[in-house]
Amino acid sequence: MPETSKTLSLVKELISRPSVTPQDKGCQQLLIDTLEPHGFKADKLDFAEVENLWLRRGNEAPLFCFAGHTDVVPTGPLESWKFDPFTATEADGKLYGRGSADMKGGIAAFTAACERFVRDHPDHKGSIALLITSDEEGPAKNGTVKVVETLQARNEKIDWCLVGEPSSTQQTGDVIKNGRRGALGCKLKIIGKQGHVAYPQLANNPIHLAAPFLAELTAIEWDNGNQFFPPTSLQVANINAGTGASNVIPGTLEMDFNLRFSTEITPDEIKQKVQKLIEKHQFDYEIEWILTGMPFLTSEGDLVKATVAAIKEVTGIDTELSTSGGTSDGRFIAPTGAQVIELGPTNASIHQINECVGIEELDILEKIYYEILARLL
Repeated sequence: MPETSKTLSLVKELISRPSVTPQDKGCQQLLIDTLEPHGFKADKLDFAEVENLWLRRGNEAPLFCFAGHTDVVPTGPLESWKFDPFTATEADGKLYGRGSADMKGGIAAFTAACERFVRDHPDHKGSIALLITSDEEGPAKNGTVKVVETLQARNEKIDWCLVGEPSSTQQTGDVIKNGRRGALGCKLKIIGKQGHVAYPQLANNPIHLAAPFLAELTAIEWDNGNQFFPPTSLQVANINAGTGASNVIPGTLEMDFNLRFSTEITPDEIKQKVQKLIEKHQFDYEIEWILTGMPFLTSEGDLVKATVAAIKEVTGIDTELSTSGGTSDGRFIAPTGAQVIELGPTNASIHQINECVGIEELDILEKIYYEILARLL
């Protein structure tokens, strides 16, 4: 069977499984069924409602790991889709379906690449593994982070890790992520006093308290970034206040904001700046911080060099190294000392209605993954 057909058939089967986070719906079993006949040993590492899979061939170092997630985001209104989101549909050179780009296309491509590589190189050096979770699009508390903890307890060390997230922008392989910014969220409640709008002297409007604070908060220049990371940025995600009645001054305001931060600043330094600003504006408050990931960077070592060379050979393009975008499960793997990059299909349609991936992209991606394995193992 041609390799393009193998990758395409795998992604179609994966899309047909409605694995809305944190469900897997049999996706991981499909990977087991595909790779176990080729010497991969399956280890199910489930935690709570989350299904995780560690699928490894070989016991020796170095260990190359493909990482990914089978869970997808909800579809949104079904009537807005051109095709059933859980029926993979080919049209205009693209494959439509929820998860086609994020990231069942990447999973299908690296699974097919692994199958072809071990068939061509049954005595390859080192080991190859797949680390797959169904908890990336959700809270990410019982997925990759727990698998990594288990591997560390067993002294299984990943040397190189490729996360198949959709990293490309215009064409497959034009961008690889060799790092990610940190992510720090904040839930802030500003406490005032509820009252009648006709008697403001008897109340304390938290919206009015928040306005000058918010103006200063959003004007802070946290850092200037560096050669690898853009400057730290803050975005307000939600503000909520009011009782629903237009003649009532609300008693509280709740605000959610999120920072994506570089290696030029620490979470503690961010918290201190916000705390100082709150003290300046002198309002009562409650605050909760949520750190979902620290920044990480993989320097231009063996993994980056092999990936850049593989992309050049398959596509003829010179790839760009980038740390832009959101977080990924790479943030849990990088602290172990592994070299981590992200390389997958184009990301223009991820999380959108009518998510799709170029059919030709899948073939290109499988060839790139194969060539990376060939260079390292």
